[in-house]
Amino acid sequence: MDTVTLGKTGITVNKNGFGALPIQRVSREEAARLLTMALDGGMTFFDTARFYTDSEEKIGYALSHRRSEFFLATKTAAVTAEGFWADLETSLRNLKTDYVDLYQFHNPAFCPKPGDGTGLYEAMETARAQGKVRFIGITNHRLAVAQEAIDSGLYATLQFPFCYLATDKDQAIRTAARDAGMGFIAMKALSGGLIRDSAAAYAWLAQYPEVLPIWGVQRESELKEFLSYVKEPPALDEARQALIQADRVQLKGSFCRGCGYCMPCPVGIEINNCARMSLMIRRAPQADQLTPEMQAKMAKIENCLHCGQCASKCPYGLDTPKLLEENYKDYKEILAGKQP
Repeated sequence: MDTVTLGKTGITVNKNGFGALPIQRVSREEAARLLTMALDGGMTFFDTARFYTDSEEKIGYALSHRRSEFFLATKTAAVTAEGFWADLETSLRNLKTDYVDLYQFHNPAFCPKPGDGTGLYEAMETARAQGKVRFIGITNHRLAVAQEAIDSGLYATLQFPFCYLATDKDQAIRTAARDAGMGFIAMKALSGGLIRDSAAAYAWLAQYPEVLPIWGVQRESELKEFLSYVKEPPALDEARQALIQADRVQLKGSFCRGCGYCMPCPVGIEINNCARMSLMIRRAPQADQLTPEMQAKMAKIENCLHCGQCASKCPYGLDTPKLLEENYKDYKEILAGKQP
C-alpha cells in the first residue's frame, strides 16, 4: 500500500484522499455508504469545505463515531476574523467533532499573514492554540499566491491543482513546497473530468512520494477504482505513458479546468461546464453532452453581457468570454451534424 506523509505534520495516510465536494450531489444515505466504504477500504484522508453545502454534515453523519480512524481536512473562505470563527464553529458542529486535523484557507486572493489587517491568520493561530485546529493549510489556484504561501513559512500544507497536465510552473510550485517541508495536496487530479483514465492519473502522481492526490468521488464505480489501487497500485508502463502524452498534446494550451471560481454569471451561464464543452464532448460520452437540458444551458451563452466578471475572477487568467464563444460555435456545429 502506497502512503504519503504531509510534510512536517507527521500525518501519514494512504495515497488516495477522498475529495468530498461531489457528495453534495447525492443523498445523505448514499453519501454515508460511500464514505464508509472508503474508510473501510483504506482511505484515511477526507477533504471537505464549508463552501461545499452539506458535505460536512454528511461526513459528520457517516463517520463521526469513527473519528480516530481518519484525518479530517476542511476549509474556510472567510475574509474576516468574524467570518472565520463562524465558519469554524459551523464546521465543527456539522462534522460532529471538536477538532480538525487540517484547517485551510480556501483559495484566497491573497496570502493571509500576521499583521495584514484582516485578522485571519491570527484567528487561525488562536484556533490552533485552543486545540480546534491541529495544522494550518492553504489552498489556491494562483501561482503567485501559492508561491507566497510557500515562501512565508506559515503553512503546513498547500493544496494546489496538479495532474499529468501540469506545466513547468506547476512543477516548480510542487518542488518549492517539497523543499520547504510543506505537505502537498493535489486537487484537480483528474483535471475536472478531462482526464478519463484514473489508473494513468494515479500512476503518474505516484512518481512524487510527497504528493497526496484527492479524488472527487460521487459514484460507487469511481470509488471502487481508487480503492483497487490501495492494494494494487497501477504502474506507469509504456501504454499509460503513451496515453498521457496523447492527452498532453490534445489538452495543451488554454482550457477551462472547471473550478467554478468564475461563478455566478449575471445571466445564468454555467460557465464552468460551458467553457470547456468542446473538450468534454470529445472525451466523455457524447450523448451526455447533447441532451435538451445541456442544449438549453449552452444557448444561454447567447445572452453573454461581455461584462468581464468571469475573466477577472479566473485564477488561470483565461479569456473566458472568448472560450464561451468558441465552445458554443463548436457545439452548434456538432449538434447540427447529429440532427437529420
